[in-house]
Amino acid sequence: MTDKVIVDIKGIMDLLPHRFPFLLVDRVEIIEEGKKVIGLKNVTINEDCFNGHFPGNPVFPGVLQVEAMAQTGGVMMLRNPALQGKNVLFVSMNNVKFRRIVLPGDQLVMEVETTRFGGRIAAMKGKATVNGEPTLEAEFVCAITDKVRSQ
Repeated sequence: MTDKVIVDIKGIMDLLPHRFPFLLVDRVEIIEEGKKVIGLKNVTINEDCFNGHFPGNPVFPGVLQVEAMAQTGGVMMLRNPALQGKNVLFVSMNNVKFRRIVLPGDQLVMEVETTRFGGRIAAMKGKATVNGEPTLEAEFVCAITDKVRSQ
């Protein structure tokens, strides 16, 4: 087991290609390199998604929760020196279950574990909570790819 490592927003931005409004993780705590990670997403009323989901009754979309969880796993994977300069892309999502709505002011805590890693494929499972209450469970598979250059 390694010592816990904190990856702040600057470190996250150094690893992930995402930027506002699609950068959905604010801080990552590496619990065990390549195996277990905890990510934090502070949900604020200023999120662009609340303009349409739903005005007057804002609910943080489940699909963005899953994306935040995947980004958390991506940070863990891309800290591997062998994967420097790569991207992590969704291949599949399975057994996704939403347990509770997430609202502005909530802090989404995402725990992600690697269940399989080999070559260019990584399988992970995760769960998310708000104030200790389960909000989301998901399994997902990601592909490790070369960075795509825009033309």
